[in-house]
Amino acid sequence: MLAITRQKTIQELIRERHSVDVSDLAELFGVTKETIRRDLKALEDVGELTRTHGGAYITDGVRNDIAVSMRAVIRKQEKETIAKKCVDLIATGDSIFLDSSTTAWFIARQVIDKHITVLTHSLKVADILSDAKTVNLIVVGGNYIPKSMSFSGTLTEQSLKNYYVDKAFISCRTVSMTNGVTDSNEDSSVARQIMLRRCKNAYLVIDHTKLGGTSFLQICSVEDLTAIICDEKLPPNWLDYLSSIGVNAI
Repeated sequence: MLAITRQKTIQELIRERHSVDVSDLAELFGVTKETIRRDLKALEDVGELTRTHGGAYITDGVRNDIAVSMRAVIRKQEKETIAKKCVDLIATGDSIFLDSSTTAWFIARQVIDKHITVLTHSLKVADILSDAKTVNLIVVGGNYIPKSMSFSGTLTEQSLKNYYVDKAFISCRTVSMTNGVTDSNEDSSVARQIMLRRCKNAYLVIDHTKLGGTSFLQICSVEDLTAIICDEKLPPNWLDYLSSIGVNAI
């Protein structure tokens, strides 16, 4: 198969799946991983995708829900920065909710030695905190969703409604001044909506690339938040907007 034909097929696959894996593509086309990496580099150079370690992804489309295996390697340094900001807000004795985002994994690693209660529907967060000596870990079950490594469905929602927390840390795919906090995954969004109504303080944890976009489903309005925690200082227009509605920028 000619390189141009293979790259066109890869374009079609990534538009359908939103993310692709180098190993899977090498097996599919019967070529080496290095050949696939060159194909992905060529497609990235013309703006068709963004490469990561082991694959590539696209962010187009309001329903684009990238698999957790891909999200886990995207913007790791930004998530680390966000997590360090979050841990400064968590006091001894707090009860917190961590959602199924990969940013929550980084927060979990930061709080592993704190004397707190953590409520989550994320299997990965539960795994990170499973050996923590000081964390009271509450895991909400339900239908297991491999794509997000979390639990969802009616049982999850009913269980979450039994709890109240001091602080909820939620992420999203996009946030805009007009359309609020939005995401592509309905299952994860419902869990976030429930806990936003059952917390004293709601923190949106995002990296700067998520500002200004709109995805398929609204989680909440920006006014419903206590603060937005971002890896970078927010732009002046966002700082002015948040100040006008009484939401902090961290």
